[in-house]
Amino acid sequence: MPELPDLEVYREALAARVQGRELRRVRIGSPALLRSVDPPVAAAEGRRVREVRRVGKRLALGLDGGLHLVIHLMIAGRLRWRPRGAALARRGGLAAFDFESGTLLLVEAGTKRRATLHVVAGESGLALHDPGGLEVLQADLADFCARLRAENHTLKRALTDPRILAGIGNAYSDEILHRARLSPVRQTGKLGDAELAGLFAAARETLALWTERLRREAGEGFPEKVTAFRPEMAVHGRFGQPCPECGAPVQRIVHAENETNYCAACQTGGRLLADRALSRLLHEDWPRTLEELEARRSARG
Repeated sequence: MPELPDLEVYREALAARVQGRELRRVRIGSPALLRSVDPPVAAAEGRRVREVRRVGKRLALGLDGGLHLVIHLMIAGRLRWRPRGAALARRGGLAAFDFESGTLLLVEAGTKRRATLHVVAGESGLALHDPGGLEVLQADLADFCARLRAENHTLKRALTDPRILAGIGNAYSDEILHRARLSPVRQTGKLGDAELAGLFAAARETLALWTERLRREAGEGFPEKVTAFRPEMAVHGRFGQPCPECGAPVQRIVHAENETNYCAACQTGGRLLADRALSRLLHEDWPRTLEELEARRSARG
């Protein structure tokens, strides 16, 4: 799922191309995309774009008359900028937004249609699509601490809960926790002031660093390589590869469609976190530490 750095670069690229431009036509390629009926999507046609805003993990095109097109890319949705009138692909083409300056295509890989489009009226309508998470790059330490201490969750859960923090998902939560040297299963209620301050700094540094990196990568073009897996990342998507800080193999916890990647040496004092599926399967054979894991690998070799 595109997260804050990707969405910010999308927002900037879109604003440069459509702000002040008239939205001439909206073509819907997949009925499953449009999740609202009032106002109708046709009401957006003929209006100029006044702003492009990020609302958590959503992008909102603000039009004349207070109308907003709210796009949620979910996991596999992506945006493409093409010459005006570009055709919608038969597979994965969800919608096309035609401007005089070009056409914005909304596409989705795979067969599951999760991306959504809502047409809403006014700020009150837009607010219904804002989960209310804190914008870390606009917040101060006191606000950050208050949000994380309001309820007791694991750090992984707290960072990715859109009601607590805005725009952070599976990928950047892994990177933030690695930078902060904190375990993904630590409870927020057990963090001291210094640990929370370190986490706040790590979150701001990680999000700012990746936003700038992706901005430079896109340059004057439209961002095309939006992905949750990048070779420059420290731990996310790098299971079994060496941690860039200490060289220990990156570990993971798999749950449903998500996985958490972490460095045991840097983040958990060398302790391996139990993967639910594997630990149930292996029971007493589940290795508890990096040393035990390495010893078993050596014995097999």
